[in-house]
Amino acid sequence: MAGAMRSIGTILPRRYLALNRGRGAQRFPRPFVVMAASWLPAAASASAASTAEETSQIQQDIQFDEKTDSREDKLACPICYYPLVKKSDESAPRLECDVCKKEYRNNGTYLDLTVAASSGEYTESMPAATELFRSPLVSFLYERGWRQNFIWGGFPGPEKEFEMAKEYLQPAIGGTIVDASCGSGLFSRLFVKSGMFSQVIAMDFSENMLRQCSEFVENENVPKENLALVRADISRLPFPSGSIDAIHAGAALHCWPSPASAVAEISRVLRPGGVFVATTFIVDVVPPAVPALRLTRQYFAQFTSNTIYVSETELEDLCSACGLVGFTCARNGFFVMISVTKPS
Repeated sequence: MAGAMRSIGTILPRRYLALNRGRGAQRFPRPFVVMAASWLPAAASASAASTAEETSQIQQDIQFDEKTDSREDKLACPICYYPLVKKSDESAPRLECDVCKKEYRNNGTYLDLTVAASSGEYTESMPAATELFRSPLVSFLYERGWRQNFIWGGFPGPEKEFEMAKEYLQPAIGGTIVDASCGSGLFSRLFVKSGMFSQVIAMDFSENMLRQCSEFVENENVPKENLALVRADISRLPFPSGSIDAIHAGAALHCWPSPASAVAEISRVLRPGGVFVATTFIVDVVPPAVPALRLTRQYFAQFTSNTIYVSETELEDLCSACGLVGFTCARNGFFVMISVTKPS
């Protein structure tokens, strides 16, 4: 135990996994956008200034569509897993699944991509831990005292955790990162400000956490061009298979109702060579083989919907079972940061 409680300054990855990866392929306008440029007015009576102005406007429209498309083709129907298509009508723009025809809309704060999005009468009860973080009070308090309490377990603090995560995320620089179970967007905002990624998707199941995230983004003047707020279920990720460069989950792995289902989904959506970085607690003060500990874990999980991890090997086995490799980690007390990759 004393060895685990070394100083924060000495926290370093036990082994560094370096993957050489170039930046993603350049995107080109989709066919209908390219065609728009060929429809420029060709009347001889049009003035040169007018033509230049119209051309400039169309070029701006093309740039806007490219940016929007590059973000939307990372989103998929959580039912069919097919990419969503942008639709527009007189009411409001929306995303639609070409297979099941279900529509998904942005409420002005976030895009709801849960399976039950837009359902009227249907509701379902969620695990206690999930409901706790959906409450307005906990969402408000998360960055106003709640998260700071993690220091008792060895969490070094957001800034240090971010610097550690950056080392593991080097192979994904320039790509798309999903901040899963982002809470109030503590790390989502840091990812945007760092400029390391072309797109940052702040994702959480809690509506109130996403509202808090939006407020912090506004208050801190965080650039929004490459940031999207998405409500989604960690066990039913709304992304096409092999489409995401990196997924980060800060202090969340122990809160997921089914870690195996969640990590399996993460493995599905990561591209080959993609990186998964997460932090959680490891309570390794008692050997895992002790029968009383196994019984305690079982009852704790049933009543709290949280998972107690008791060894690094357990986390490595979880990731390996879901097809992720290259497990490495850094420890400080009960705190652990893990990193794994999708095989190339």
